[in-house]
Amino acid sequence: MQRLFLLFLLCESVLFAQDPGGPQILDKVIAHMNPENAQGVMEQTIVTTSGEKRTFKYDTFMGNHGENSLMRYLEPSRVKGNALLMTDYSDNIWMYNRRTDRVRKLASHAKKQKFEGSDFTYEDMGSGDSWKNDFTPVLKGFEKINMERCFKLELQSKSAGVSYKKMICFVRSSDFFPLQIDYYDENNVFLKSLLLEDIQTIDGVLTPMKMVMRNHLDQTESEMKYINITYNVSFEKDFFTERNLKK
Repeated sequence: MQRLFLLFLLCESVLFAQDPGGPQILDKVIAHMNPENAQGVMEQTIVTTSGEKRTFKYDTFMGNHGENSLMRYLEPSRVKGNALLMTDYSDNIWMYNRRTDRVRKLASHAKKQKFEGSDFTYEDMGSGDSWKNDFTPVLKGFEKINMERCFKLELQSKSAGVSYKKMICFVRSSDFFPLQIDYYDENNVFLKSLLLEDIQTIDGVLTPMKMVMRNHLDQTESEMKYINITYNVSFEKDFFTERNLKK
């Protein structure tokens, strides 16, 4: 019996030793979440504290592994033709208003603000590779999410200027795809959770067709879902530029 118990411990230690460390897991997560290029149609639904729903529909374009993104509104009619451009992983943000035919650059701190009043900030939508610079990834063990074994990866902020003190990513151990991300503020208050659902393989790329951000403080919820998406796309050199916003 004792020999069987020791053998079990040995097997467990060998399996654990084979698991990658925090930096390796984070690299794989970033690779999944930031394919080279993408183009699609998305629908966003915002549920307010009163239960009211607001819905937006837009064309979305992403380039250079999440460094750049551009969105053109399709619905509702009051915002149709408006556009949003983010470059350098949301460090630079421009907005185009069709009614005034003007482009406005937002202040640098705007990336921490809510996107269209939703529970997503601009930074949440365009963080890309910046996680590697802003956070230290630490593997904290394993948990099950939706009955699937996940790495519990804690991202600890490196400086006070980062929007979140820490994020906890639950990463599916079978393919390193994130299923849930929890966000905490500088006082370690649990702010919100991002749930990545309906994961499909599109053009060989694992894709969450639905993303739900749940705000635990305001008791609100925002959902973003793809109506369609393709990764077999390339863009002209000047596509992700202020000049292209008005097209």
